[in-house]
Amino acid sequence: MNSNLFVTKRNGEKELIDLEKIHRVITWAAEGLDQVSVSQVELKSHIQFYDGIKTEDIHETIIKAAADLISEEAPDYQYLAARLAVFHLRKKAYGQFEPPKLYDQVVKMVEAGKYDQHLLSDYTEAEFAQMESFIDHSRDLDFSYAAVKQLEGKYLVQNRVSGEIYESAQFLYILVAACLFAKYSKDTRLTYVENFYHAISTFKLSLPTPIMSGVRTPTRQFSSCVLIECADSLDSINATSSAIVKYVSQRAGIGINAGRIRALGSNIRNGEAFHTGCIPFYKHFQTAVKSCSQGGVRGGAATLFYPLWHLEVESLLVLKNNRGVEENRVRHLDYGVQFNKLMYQRLIKGESITLFSPSDVPGLYEAFFADQDKFEELYCKYEQDDSIRKKRIKAIELFTLFAQERASTGRIYLQNVDHCNTHTPFEPTVAPIRQSNLCLEIALPTKPMEDVNDPDGEIALCTLSAFNLGAIDSLDELEGLADLAVRALDSLLDYQDYPVPAALNATMGRRTLGIGVINFAYYLAKNGVYYSNGSANNLTHRTFEAIQYYLLKASNELAKEQGACPKFNETRLSQGILPVDTYKKDIDNITNEPLHLDWEGLRESIKAHGVRNSTVSALMPSETSSQISNATNGIEPPRGLISIKASKDGILKQVVPEYQRLKDNYELLWNIPSNEGYLELVGIMQKFVDQTISANTNYDPARFEGGKVPVKQILKDILTAYKLGVKTMYYHNTRDGASDQGQDDGCEGGACKI
Repeated sequence: MNSNLFVTKRNGEKELIDLEKIHRVITWAAEGLDQVSVSQVELKSHIQFYDGIKTEDIHETIIKAAADLISEEAPDYQYLAARLAVFHLRKKAYGQFEPPKLYDQVVKMVEAGKYDQHLLSDYTEAEFAQMESFIDHSRDLDFSYAAVKQLEGKYLVQNRVSGEIYESAQFLYILVAACLFAKYSKDTRLTYVENFYHAISTFKLSLPTPIMSGVRTPTRQFSSCVLIECADSLDSINATSSAIVKYVSQRAGIGINAGRIRALGSNIRNGEAFHTGCIPFYKHFQTAVKSCSQGGVRGGAATLFYPLWHLEVESLLVLKNNRGVEENRVRHLDYGVQFNKLMYQRLIKGESITLFSPSDVPGLYEAFFADQDKFEELYCKYEQDDSIRKKRIKAIELFTLFAQERASTGRIYLQNVDHCNTHTPFEPTVAPIRQSNLCLEIALPTKPMEDVNDPDGEIALCTLSAFNLGAIDSLDELEGLADLAVRALDSLLDYQDYPVPAALNATMGRRTLGIGVINFAYYLAKNGVYYSNGSANNLTHRTFEAIQYYLLKASNELAKEQGACPKFNETRLSQGILPVDTYKKDIDNITNEPLHLDWEGLRESIKAHGVRNSTVSALMPSETSSQISNATNGIEPPRGLISIKASKDGILKQVVPEYQRLKDNYELLWNIPSNEGYLELVGIMQKFVDQTISANTNYDPARFEGGKVPVKQILKDILTAYKLGVKTMYYHNTRDGASDQGQDDGCEGGACKI
């Protein structure tokens, strides 16, 4: 190419393009990588250079040239592109490749209002020097290209208007650790900071978006999931709407329980007015959810819950449907429909389901969650009472409508409220679980607010992180990692702000955490087992036993030091009842793996000392944080060995871990013959997980006669999930052939992704 082209430098001066300098940088980035060609990257980028090109555009062109070469034949281009991107990112942040000293960075950023000033009041310059010795900036070179772009787009502290970036990844990791352990005693805290830094910067523990992007900044709201319950009154509806706006503006994903709202045509004030029903209020919530953009980190999103037996259910099930008109649709929310054993029994027996307005059937709504026997007794009694407004519909018709809407939108979700209340740490008569969250993995008690300052209401928050199963060599490692994760997240509860009193009330009383997993598909591939044929069942049992045991043990140890959570008495744990006592026994038919850990010793210790956290586990989608760790999504099988991720920076390619060695071991999503093997694994996980699991069902129409997925098959899978004790069902994915290499985009707008 013509090397007489000029480049425009940052200060506006022009000079000849230095091709030798470009060659040196690409050669540095290619060091130690297989099947990458420096000359090919040069060739691809040189043809895009032009006279007067800016320095910055040269960098971007080279990075993109390398990223475009990522393929199954040459997966290491994802690291070449990543290193070039890190080089560029550091030059933008610091004006040079070498990062500044940690203390200097903190002083500068606190003065600029970008970092929280407590960092300088809590730690001395000498302590920052010690932290400096923990940092390994070369770990920046272990990121994949997709990870660097996610860091740039979502996590690194920056000016989202001008696009200026102020830090690189290792400062993010060390300062998150410093913030979370700042209140620990001076003689132990730096040890915790060091250990936690190493765990997160080597990807053994994965952190959610709100923590990665927010901890160390002056914004102090880091819970990924917010559960808000609404009562059947205007005051409560307004309080709910107000709380939604406050939390959406602070990057949280919302679960709304609106199941109590009475049906269209109900009496108001003794017949003085005619109730407008659910839809206008759902529209009101939708407006609240979409009112804030969350600072460019993610768009506002919510899932709204109601029971299958609600009088308006036929209208509610079609709210996302593209047919119909604006007046009878609320398309920008997702919906969670609530089922229980009685609903399934009516389906299996070919009977009818009776629909009621919750306002007309005293005690029924409460019993639906708290007491299944009482629910059935009241339900049958109200069915016989001719004075109560009701509608009967054949169960198969109602379930078919649900299945059809779930299939056509992909986002009508399912919650089995009986499993959520029988297999839970909470005592349902005093702390029932009446909803889940945006991504269907949280199951926590809530109470409606009568106004936004109501201190007796409960807005449940869940603070998340995950073990990277691909990065651990032995299940024994989980013990130390569980201790770090529980301590860090528990500290976070005291560190963050609570814009609504009901959230403070619930969090301080229950101190709930949700620690999950990423990279499960890689973990299976590494161990030579598969989703579909039962070969992974025993390994999954051993793994999730260890996860839950070590998390509970860590919370129990923390309770010995700092005291049990104040509402420990509202848990079954206080009676010595653990997840291994309440799971669905059908699981024993699909795995004969025994328990390997000392559950009896743990039971006695919990009865004696309590736990610091009412819940410790939840399995979330983890879309973006999986990319940071170059891991497969949560518990999901990948759609391709290379996943195509859409981002605001364009298309990102991510290659599965250890592609060259394990490519034949990965079971790809659309090669899995049915949902059965996957649902069995979810059931085994649910035996141990104390909250719930973002579990998806997947259908390839080409496998079925006429290229259409039969409703019968969808209902069979829903019944299988129920039988195995699965609490919630998230996405319904249908293969359309258009995005076979991609993966799910996680929660809408990323709101609960970790």
